[in-house]
Amino acid sequence: MLLHLVAEFDLQRDVVPWLAARGWAAALDTSGKSSALYIVNVERNSKIIYTWKGNETNTHIGLYDLRTKQNEHLYMFERDLRIISCSVNNERTLLAVSFRQYTEEERVSRLLQSVSKYLTLLIEIHPINNVRVLKAVDSCVRVQFLYPVEGRNNSTESRLLLVSEDKYIEQFDIHVAEEEHKVVIQNSGQLPRARVADDLIWAQWDMMEQRLFYVVPKESRSTLKCVQFYPDESFNSILESHLDISVNDTQLKLVNFGYDHCQDQDVASKSLNLQVFTSKTGGLCVCCSLASDTPDEIKYSIYFLHKGYNKTFTVSLERTESHQLKEVAFMNLDYYVAAYLPGQFLHLLNIEHPDLLCYSLFLTGEDARIDMLQNCSIQSPLMSTVLDCHIGSMYAVSISDSALLQFLQNSKQDSERLAALHCALLYFRHTEDLEMQIIWWISENLSTCHSFDPIQEFIIASLYCRMCPETHNLDKLLPYTSLLDWIGIIPGVTCATDIISLPVLEFQNSKGFWEKLNSNLESVKYAEPHLYYHSNVLRREWRNLSEEREERRTTAYLRNIFENAKKVLSHLDTWDSEERLVPLFQEEDYQQQLLMGLMVAQLKDHLMRHLQYVGKKKIDQIVLDYVANLLNLVHRIMKEVWRRYQLHSCIFCFDERGSTGEFAVFHIMSRILEAANGMCMPLPPGFHTLHLGLGVRCLPLHTLLHYIDIGVLHLTETCVRKLLKDLDDTEKNEKLKFSIVMRLPEALSQKVRQLWKHPINANFIARKYVKLLLEKLGNRQVCIHMKNKIMLM
Repeated sequence: MLLHLVAEFDLQRDVVPWLAARGWAAALDTSGKSSALYIVNVERNSKIIYTWKGNETNTHIGLYDLRTKQNEHLYMFERDLRIISCSVNNERTLLAVSFRQYTEEERVSRLLQSVSKYLTLLIEIHPINNVRVLKAVDSCVRVQFLYPVEGRNNSTESRLLLVSEDKYIEQFDIHVAEEEHKVVIQNSGQLPRARVADDLIWAQWDMMEQRLFYVVPKESRSTLKCVQFYPDESFNSILESHLDISVNDTQLKLVNFGYDHCQDQDVASKSLNLQVFTSKTGGLCVCCSLASDTPDEIKYSIYFLHKGYNKTFTVSLERTESHQLKEVAFMNLDYYVAAYLPGQFLHLLNIEHPDLLCYSLFLTGEDARIDMLQNCSIQSPLMSTVLDCHIGSMYAVSISDSALLQFLQNSKQDSERLAALHCALLYFRHTEDLEMQIIWWISENLSTCHSFDPIQEFIIASLYCRMCPETHNLDKLLPYTSLLDWIGIIPGVTCATDIISLPVLEFQNSKGFWEKLNSNLESVKYAEPHLYYHSNVLRREWRNLSEEREERRTTAYLRNIFENAKKVLSHLDTWDSEERLVPLFQEEDYQQQLLMGLMVAQLKDHLMRHLQYVGKKKIDQIVLDYVANLLNLVHRIMKEVWRRYQLHSCIFCFDERGSTGEFAVFHIMSRILEAANGMCMPLPPGFHTLHLGLGVRCLPLHTLLHYIDIGVLHLTETCVRKLLKDLDDTEKNEKLKFSIVMRLPEALSQKVRQLWKHPINANFIARKYVKLLLEKLGNRQVCIHMKNKIMLM
């Protein structure tokens, strides 16, 4: 089971013992139908309101505090009522209650036609005192107190939302005063009210951010709107977005406005299954279950409003039974939106990067099973929280890291591997143990991934995760994947993507979520893919500078490039003794330092174009951290595989053949080199020396030379010096040494050629020297002059 649920609240565990201790539990229904005890509301300040039927058919309202784990009795009606909605203000001085007085049959039988079916009351409960009727109507009403910002202690006024089944929402302003240790309502007449929304067909309350989302139907399309409520008692419409959803329902559907599960189930069967989810990074998603013409298919759409497109999924069900629910339940996990159909599938859709399907997890069978959620009567009142209205339990939901790793190990398809890998790196962020296990998995599965390079994905995703929290909008400028596109499929799932119009925002000086959402929308307007840093220009510039002559390497431009590299390497001077396990960073490498410095320069230019407000000093630090972290990640991979295969700190003993572990590490280093070349990414100084040393120990001579010739292995001064000095001159070693010497670049050859005191080498040096002299004297006139001189002699 990938999702891990922890019960934060359970009526049977947290409330029933308290009721029993006070003698109120005798009349509770023990059949498990929860008809006598059920959750009514979840408030912003971690308070859960519930109701139960006591002895003598009384109806009670209680409150449970998730923080203190304490219950409190709020109010009692001396009648058998069906509580529909209930809310308590922040100071717990006022209680708003909506309930059904009689059923239609009871009203007719008792000749009570003139009595309203539903009653909405406002009750003073500090202490219990006056009761005021807010509504007495035949349509259902829901109530919800607004809550001020955390830490604000203002008990003189409260604001109450009233949501009517007649498709309107209004706000009541309630002023209170303390009189003789009592809190009483000041308004003697009608309470001041303001209309918030009209003609809505659907509404959802966001208790944490005090936001109201609602949908107004307009011909073939619907309009999603959002009203933001502020601590200063004002509110305004802040968002409008058109949705291609045809609404034919006549009954109002409400989400997170209290939980009357009997009525909610009846409404759910007739109305729109839609929910809005937001994320901390400014993501805004609309999840909607659609009707399907085929009985063994489920359809649902996710509108990624912050990205400007909609994805519609059609899932073929593995098995269908007539009694099974066909309604998809949606959950908000912040980084993911979950679409869940019990007994069938669990689809975790990536909110941050929804463009490629391979970054979303689609699970079936045991992986998709959630034991505690066996029905669809669930809601997501808070982020990473689900409420099972049927059994009266609220759970904290998270992705299990152990289950995710198990899923990664058992994955048979690249789409599953990519989704699990990105989830592990970006959802769980940076954890040492998880990172180690991912590296071990990569080392074992390098040859099983066909459509992506796991080393590239590990490095880029890890860098993205480490760097982006540092600066606002950095996530839009740094790459999160090495893939430009993905054309694979998910078995049993088809996806259609449609471009949609971007939401219209109307706000001034608004911080937090709205500022982040606006930033996301701006990046979509200005061609988001082109904002990401890529290595095309870096590769071209590196190639050009690498081919330049020695005399041009002293220019001011190159001095600046190598100064950048020195700054990067100075970031890496704080290693512990364990990190010295792998012999890296112990020599200079001109080519790698050149690439490091160029990456610093070009990444700095890229960020300066888009993050001018951050400042040059901050950008310099970001860039140095990025390149230093990149080198550290390569070193981390090396350290883990070094430890796993139990290699020693020094493997440069060329008179012995390499072990099986050394050959495995050599293969991994070859794949690291391939990944680095693909991304034009610098490697830690000493990498090529270590790679070549392992190659000498592990490979037969013809394979070693072939790898050198095609550029897989690079000849370095450190390794060549050690090889020429340490190996004796047996026939086998002479052949190896001579083959190496013949392949040395001229600059390196001049430094090391005198180290091998052997006739073969002396002859080779002499021949090269003569060749050099002839090249210097190669013009035709000089040659004729030399011939004439010889003839005269």
